[in-house]
Amino acid sequence: MWRCGGNLLRRACTGRPVLSHPPNRNGGAIRALIVGSNAAASSPSASIWRRKKELGKEGLMAAKELKRLQSDPIRLERFIKSSVSRLLKSDLVAVLAEFQRQELVFLSMKIYEVVRKEIWYRPDTFFYRDMLLMLARNKRVDEGRKVWKDLKSEGVLFDQHTFGDLVRAFSDAGLPEEAMHVYDEMRNSTEPPLSLPYRVILKGLLPYPDLREKVKDDFLELFPDMIIYDPPEDLFSDEDWRNENRDE
Repeated sequence: MWRCGGNLLRRACTGRPVLSHPPNRNGGAIRALIVGSNAAASSPSASIWRRKKELGKEGLMAAKELKRLQSDPIRLERFIKSSVSRLLKSDLVAVLAEFQRQELVFLSMKIYEVVRKEIWYRPDTFFYRDMLLMLARNKRVDEGRKVWKDLKSEGVLFDQHTFGDLVRAFSDAGLPEEAMHVYDEMRNSTEPPLSLPYRVILKGLLPYPDLREKVKDDFLELFPDMIIYDPPEDLFSDEDWRNENRDE
């Protein structure tokens, strides 16, 4: 007893508080769990649009019916309101991914609109990137401009690599005007410039020497210590000559 009283006296003298209960040893683990969950929510890997998308039974049936009804606008809209809007999130995401894979632009745009009205929807860079890449492959300018307007209104910001992929996709599709529109957005972005996306863009602009020269000047201004290797000037004239002989 005297030993316990001495310990209490020494603690009082040193000014250290006497704990009436033991410390919570799980507090650090709980804080780490909370911080980790917040970090995961803001991480790109947490995006539902990056996960593997597999069509469930309901999603598969909905996709088949949508393809069957796409030539009948009235029945199509009725089916979308009655059935598609009731799909689980995973099925709706998978249906859109499948239509994009099959290059079904009309149906992709229909599901795109449904997704944006869902209560669980959040603006996502990968959602918009996949839509724009599909539209670029199919040379759909009007739809691409609409999707771009939507993402701007929602404050979606692409990183430099995504910008590079989009510019390349539009230039490869023979849409240099749309490609340069995306490039201008890239130049005005708050993201720090990276050399690799510029090299991807420069390669895609080989058929458009004037536009490529503009991007090349920007590249050298941003990265003065780097070198760009230009193709031979007669590269495309030789290819045209071979194509003409093949046609004959």
